[in-house]
Amino acid sequence: MLIYTEQEVKRYITLNQEAMMVIEDGFNKLVQGQVEMPSIMRIDIHDHNGEVDVKTAYVKGKEMFAIKVSSGFFDNPKIGLPSGNGFMMLLSAQTGIPQALFLDNGYLTEIRTAAAGAIAADYLARKDIDTVGVIGAGSQARFQLKALALVRDFKRVLVYARSEERTRQYAEEMSEILGKEVKAAESAEQVVRGSGLVVTTTPATEPLVKAEWLHAGLHITAMGSDAEQKQELEARVLAAADKVVCDAKAQCARLGELHHALDSGEIKDASQVIELGQLTSKELKGRDNDNQITVCDLTGTGVQDTAIALFAYQELQKHQTGVEIDNNHEFQKN
Repeated sequence: MLIYTEQEVKRYITLNQEAMMVIEDGFNKLVQGQVEMPSIMRIDIHDHNGEVDVKTAYVKGKEMFAIKVSSGFFDNPKIGLPSGNGFMMLLSAQTGIPQALFLDNGYLTEIRTAAAGAIAADYLARKDIDTVGVIGAGSQARFQLKALALVRDFKRVLVYARSEERTRQYAEEMSEILGKEVKAAESAEQVVRGSGLVVTTTPATEPLVKAEWLHAGLHITAMGSDAEQKQELEARVLAAADKVVCDAKAQCARLGELHHALDSGEIKDASQVIELGQLTSKELKGRDNDNQITVCDLTGTGVQDTAIALFAYQELQKHQTGVEIDNNHEFQKN
């Protein structure tokens, strides 16, 4: 069994076009029925404002599949720790024996989540985006913006978060990284009204985005709602959108923004809601015209975890890195 540290993973695995391609292929396989993906297992640690998710998926024909443990403890930044953490494990699809363990502290999850956001934007956002809006100022808000820069040549960014200090730090850091103007906004409303593409990246349990702020040509990628109690978009936002897309419709109907739209009755029939894989596989078209309002509801799927873990394993194998642990069974014949 090979064990990889966070430092090794970060050295050789980056957010790039190749990583996006493997995630896109995962969405293709999912919609084509080539993936076995169970429901997410989650435990809530209410005493410490935390949660732990376990996600997995087997892609038919692959030699290995991933099991991912991902934690989110949202008071951690108050004590100088990241809110997200976790690890991934690859198991043999033939024997079930663990093959590799990525002690990545949630880095691969950040990569695959950001890749999904960029893929959604590439199919659903207008080509000529001047201003991108970001709601949230954590690590995923940073990754999402870096990923968007791979698919859209935007000129400026508006960012809003509850903490003025974190918003200011985000604006300064991302402006330097991207070489673009990143400005702190005074409200979520200012972000939505002033942007052509908005990404929401928070663990909010009350809606941050209202339907009355929507405008022609807007695309929203909402990736914070991955549990029943979380909600970033007012339910009417989905009802007002011309096109609603989910990473996995059944999962979003249970956990995501779609869940709230259905429960509230704002959307009575989810038959018109489509899956991201239907766009990536070219089964359906994304944005039809520059005036459409589009929304993508991302809850994070096990197939993304298997896709990024297999990609990371292949890349790390090329560099002969990692620590090999011999933990073989001793079989004794009677």
